[in-house]
Formats: sequence, C-alpha cells, structure tokens
Amino acid sequence: MAPNSDIIQLTSTTASAICQTIASRVKSRRLELNLTQNGLASRADVNIETYRKFERTGEISLQNLVKLASALNMTHDFDALFSEKQYQSLDDLLNAETSIRKRGKKT
Repeated sequence: MAPNSDIIQLTSTTASAICQTIASRVKSRRLELNLTQNGLASRADVNIETYRKFERTGEISLQNLVKLASALNMTHDFDALFSEKQYQSLDDLLNAETSIRKRGKKT
C-alpha cells in the first residue's frame, strides 16, 4: 500500500465523490466499533434518518459530521483541515512571507 493511498485527492475527484468517500469511512469506522446505525446516531445526537441518508448519499451538515466524528473519537482528523497553506516551492513560501493579505480581493 502506498504511504498516502488513504488520502482523498481533492484535485482528481468531485465534491460528491469526496463526500461519499467520507461517508464510507465513517461507516467503516462504525462497523469496526460494532455499532449499529441507530447506535452511532444516538451517541452523536444525530437524527437516525439524517445518518442513514449520510451513509447512502454522503450528504450531511458540517455540524452533524463533527458530532459523528466526536462520537467516533475522530475529531483530531479535523485539525489539519484548512490549517496551513501548502507551498509548491521555496520561492512560493518566501513570496508568501512578504505579502500576507489581510482580506480577500474584490471581484
């Protein structure tokens, strides 16, 4: 198995596919812990129908996803989400240090 084979490649897939992959991973974790859908939904304080739809379609609110992660003891996975910019070269890093924006550009 390649070192990063479990990482979702955002550039090579759709938003829907990413959501479905996350739902599949939550389901796998639920099964590893020998929990039913109802058991996990109850632990996470998420409506059972909301959870079933999530497993089926990958659609869920961010708040409910965080609740599920908490119930599965997986909130640490959110730590790296949007935390740091990824630089492609040393020049990119050096240029970013000199021109840090305080707000977005007007469109």
